Amino acid sequence: MQELAADIKEKVKQRYGEIALTGNSDCCCVPCECSDQGSSPIEAATVIGYDTKELESIPKPSILGVSCGAPVNHAQIREGETVVDLGSGAGIDVFLSANKIKESGKVIGIDMTDEMLEKAKKVAKDNGYTNVEFRKGDIERRIPIDDNTADLVISNCVINLTTDKVNTFREIYRILKQDQGRMVISDLVTDKEVQSDSIDSEKWCSCIDGALTKENYLNSIRNAGFTNIEVLDDKRYIEVDQVNDSRKISSLVIKAIKE
Repeated sequence: MQELAADIKEKVKQRYGEIALTGNSDCCCVPCECSDQGSSPIEAATVIGYDTKELESIPKPSILGVSCGAPVNHAQIREGETVVDLGSGAGIDVFLSANKIKESGKVIGIDMTDEMLEKAKKVAKDNGYTNVEFRKGDIERRIPIDDNTADLVISNCVINLTTDKVNTFREIYRILKQDQGRMVISDLVTDKEVQSDSIDSEKWCSCIDGALTKENYLNSIRNAGFTNIEVLDDKRYIEVDQVNDSRKISSLVIKAIKE
C-alpha cells in the first residue's frame, strides 16, 4: 500500500501540474452537467455554487474549474481572520477569501504542485494582493503552518486525493486555533468504496477511487479529534459506470469546530 500511495501522489502532482499549465481540458473533478456540456471553468464554478459577481472580483486565471463545491459560501469569513486553504491550486478560494478578510487578515494557500504554486504566486503579484501567501506542503504529512494559527481552514475537492485522510484531518486540527477554530470543506464521497486491489491511479486523480463513503469520511474527521461536525450540503455530483460496477459520487460541504 505504501508503494501505491507514493505512486498515487506522483500521479496527482503530474495531473494537476498539467492543469496549471494547460487548463482543465480533461474535465477533471467537475460535475456531470459540466463534463457533458464542455463548460468553461467559470461556468463550471457557477454550477457548483460560486457567485458570478464574486468570481468577477478575482483574477480570471485563478479559476480552473477544478472543484466540487464552494466552501467560502458557508465559511462566514470575517475581516481580520487568518484563513488557510489546503490544495489551493491557482488560488480561486484564496483570492475570494482575501477580499473578505481585508488587509488586517491573511490567507495562506498550501499546495504540493510546483506549477500550481508558481501560477498562483504570479496571479497574486500581477494583481497586487498583499494579504495572501502561497506555501508548498504535503497536507497529509505536515502542513507548513504553526499550531493554533488558523481561524479557518478551507479545502475544495482535495482531501479525497490524499491516501491518509485521518492524518490530514489531524493536521487541520493541529493548525486550527483552540476553541472555535473551524474547518469548512467541500469534498466528494461515494456510495461504494473501491477495494485496494482495484484502485486505478488515474481515477484516483479524477477524485473517484480515493473517495470514501459518507460514514467513513465523517469518521475520519472524528478520529482526528473533531466532535462538533455538521454536514451543510449534500448533493449528487456524478455517476461512474464501469463493467459490473456502478458508483454514485456525491458532493458534501462539511463544517467542524475545534473545541
